[in-house]
Amino acid sequence: MSSPRSGCEILCIGTELLLGNILNGNARWLAESLASLGIPHFRQGVVGDNPERLREAVVEAAGRSRLLICTGGLGPTPDDLTTETLAACFGVPLEERPEVLADLEAKLRARGRSLGVSNRKQALLPQGAEVLPNPTGTAPGIIWTPQPGFTVLTFPGVPSEMRAMWQQTAVPWLKAQHLVSGTFRSRVLHFWGVSESSLAESVAPLLELSNPTVAPYAGQGEVKLRITAKGATASEADAVIAPVEQELRRIGAEHCFGADDDSLASVVLAELRARGETLAVAESCTGGGVGNALTGIPGSSDVFLGGVIAYANRIKQDLLQVPSELLEREGAVSAAVAQAMAEGARRQLGTDWGVAVTGVAGPGGGSDSKPVGLVHFAVAGPDGSSHLERRYGDRRGRDWIRGLSVGDALNLLRLRL
Repeated sequence: MSSPRSGCEILCIGTELLLGNILNGNARWLAESLASLGIPHFRQGVVGDNPERLREAVVEAAGRSRLLICTGGLGPTPDDLTTETLAACFGVPLEERPEVLADLEAKLRARGRSLGVSNRKQALLPQGAEVLPNPTGTAPGIIWTPQPGFTVLTFPGVPSEMRAMWQQTAVPWLKAQHLVSGTFRSRVLHFWGVSESSLAESVAPLLELSNPTVAPYAGQGEVKLRITAKGATASEADAVIAPVEQELRRIGAEHCFGADDDSLASVVLAELRARGETLAVAESCTGGGVGNALTGIPGSSDVFLGGVIAYANRIKQDLLQVPSELLEREGAVSAAVAQAMAEGARRQLGTDWGVAVTGVAGPGGGSDSKPVGLVHFAVAGPDGSSHLERRYGDRRGRDWIRGLSVGDALNLLRLRL
């Protein structure tokens, strides 16, 4: 433990995290918070409710890091072992804190409960540790420096409690200890209709920058470029990001559809709202996925009026007025039927725009002429209709095809707008 310590580690504690029963959102939230404070963050770990493995993780962190942030294991149950294991790591006894005990009694009394033995253990803290108050829950945390140059902060695993404790107590403490230096700021640009490799190749010189850094991330049909800069202040870091963002947008051209919290759905809705226009959808293979993406955006009802899930040909005929002879001649999965569906949605629901999707999502139902992964899209608007054909293949399965189809339908409309 004599080697120089630097940076910060996050250690999340709980068997439910290891088993995947609970998504580890605390680590992500803390990582973003540390970046915003300019605190170097080098490692993250997860251990179960096992005192020996927890002890090993803490001892290792104490030998290399300046700061260890622990979440989880502070409750009243027998598997909540964080505090006593930390004390054992450094050979320090636990002591009952009267102020913590009084806070516990008051909170439980307010809930109509009395203090039990299991709750009382939450008042036992390592000798010499500062209390990290919990304003909303019963389990306090600690701020403790058991060795020179190494401090551990503990928080409950409940996200709302952890965040309140972090903002109200931990951040002011970190600033007072002069551990906060500058800030990191990030901007994420979103791209659709271009592969990660192609985009990375076109922006290759910018990927070599050191401040800001540019890193690509790929998802289901979407590619992201994260720009991260460090500056003495947030405005200084933003100023470093701005010219790089401008150049990335120029290179990405029409493929770049937004930044940060933007989605294809939110961008489309915002554009329609700015134009004072409305939208309806007609979906076959996506089964309502396009409508779901649109209604996932708060306030979408002023623009998105509704849709038809026209899975069977009879529904396409009856509700969207797709001619039966067209269905017989071209088949349900065709450019002509997609356009008729889009026009039918626009006409029947009385909107300015109609979007339609029809395809073969698999795993069965394909043929040599219309294989699994073939999807047709159409957009009908005041200035006519347009069509897009995609052949996704069948390697990644039904959900992949349907997910890409939702994105391509919205992107086709975005490009039209």
